Amino acid sequence: MTADRSTLRVVIADDQALVRTGFKMILAADGIEVTAEAADGAEAVAAVRRTRPDVVLMDIRMPEMDGIEATRRIIGDAGPAGSRVIILTTYDLDHYVYAALTAGASGFLLKDVSPEHLVSALRLVQTGDALLAPTITRRLIERFAHHYEPQTIAPHRDLSGLTPRELEVLRLLATGLSNAELASRLFLSPTTVKSHVGRILSKLDLRDRVQAVVFAYETGLIAPGGGA
Repeated sequence: MTADRSTLRVVIADDQALVRTGFKMILAADGIEVTAEAADGAEAVAAVRRTRPDVVLMDIRMPEMDGIEATRRIIGDAGPAGSRVIILTTYDLDHYVYAALTAGASGFLLKDVSPEHLVSALRLVQTGDALLAPTITRRLIERFAHHYEPQTIAPHRDLSGLTPRELEVLRLLATGLSNAELASRLFLSPTTVKSHVGRILSKLDLRDRVQAVVFAYETGLIAPGGGA
């Protein structure tokens, strides 16, 4: 997928027609194509399979199939190269958000997001970056991770494939450090840090930094409450 403004294609999944209409109007005003709308998770999965959008705006609480299961199926269909999912939620730190992130979502937005933030978030995720700052992801995980057993999400991924330096970078990344902060902590250039992060994502078959933070907790590499 490219970052060309004319190519951004989005599916909107929300059980409230007014919400879908409002988002569609915002996106259309910025030249973003809405390839389909969905009123529940099953419709969202079908729409993604049919139209292959770049990004899906996915409500969590929907009838028939919720946004978590829909996200899991969408990510499972195409893996890291497929459509990316942004979760829509009404409340900050909704307890469903953690489950959505472990299902493969690239971040979340509150439904009262400003039009400018909505558009910039879609374009950010389209380029392959993560919408959530790692510090926000960590806050989510530390609040909810005790409800989940380590190794239940990605037991097939083997940390032994990482070099000692890559393990160090992953641990620090999971504590919420940015690339610039990682570079300062490790006495490396930002370019070198970016290369390390890219190799970590590739080796572990992870979509973005958000998933790297989740993975570090799920595998027990870092525990809730653990620091750098």
